[in-house]
Amino acid sequence: MISTYQKVAVIGAGTMGNGIAHVFAMNGYNVNLIDVSQAALDRAVATIGKNLDRQVKKGSLSEEQKSATLANITCITDLATGVNDRDLVVEAATENVDLKIKIFKSMDEHAPEHAILSTNTSSISITMLGAQTKRSSKVIGMHFMNPVPIMKLVEIITGYDTSEEVKNDIVALSQDLQKEPVAVHDYPGFVANRILMPMINEAIYTLYEGVAGVEEIDSVMKLGMGHPMGPLRLADFIGLDVCLAILNVLHEGFGNPKYAPCPLLKKMVAAGHLGDKTGKGFYTK
Repeated sequence: MISTYQKVAVIGAGTMGNGIAHVFAMNGYNVNLIDVSQAALDRAVATIGKNLDRQVKKGSLSEEQKSATLANITCITDLATGVNDRDLVVEAATENVDLKIKIFKSMDEHAPEHAILSTNTSSISITMLGAQTKRSSKVIGMHFMNPVPIMKLVEIITGYDTSEEVKNDIVALSQDLQKEPVAVHDYPGFVANRILMPMINEAIYTLYEGVAGVEEIDSVMKLGMGHPMGPLRLADFIGLDVCLAILNVLHEGFGNPKYAPCPLLKKMVAAGHLGDKTGKGFYTK
């Protein structure tokens, strides 16, 4: 554990938030998991418990380590209370610009002056979020990959004002979490989604234009390109609404028509077919 950042807050108890809390707590950090919904917090703790049980069964974690991990997590429904003594705050709320701006203003108001404010956003500008605060030099992106306890990469995104010291501290902290950090600059989609989302969008266009079916498209990418899962299956896993939101950020940020989301993707999101989270997307669960 890096002593400067012993106390961490994670805002948002969804898939990413509970995974981030899991990893910090498992590595000895004191974590406040914050969400306005007590039900969401209860689900998050249950999910963390199940994922820890899997690790125990595999032999990668002991029962004592599981108990210690859960003991390191405190659930809180009030953001001001949850961040007021923290060294690092990780925002992991829904990929919505207005919501993130609101949260960052509140984080800045209530977190201690020394605290670093970070976001798990997969595409929204770190520079813009930093500009909502009075500590833009201490605002940085920590883009964890899903599922967080398993995936090694953390994309570290520096905003225009992010200090070199903060970047170095967050890189070192990510390594302390047994992750592999990669530092990148703040442009729409960063690196991961700037490359991934156009591929997913092109797969959707390939389906939309009738070139091949869902399983055929995914099979070509798995068998021919060595991908662990096809792009349409991956889109369902990520969430079609999230894919659409990221493509919109890319399209608006670069003003380039190559990032325009496929009409089929827009229609599916409008219909509420969002992939795994609704049980229906390109595949039906």
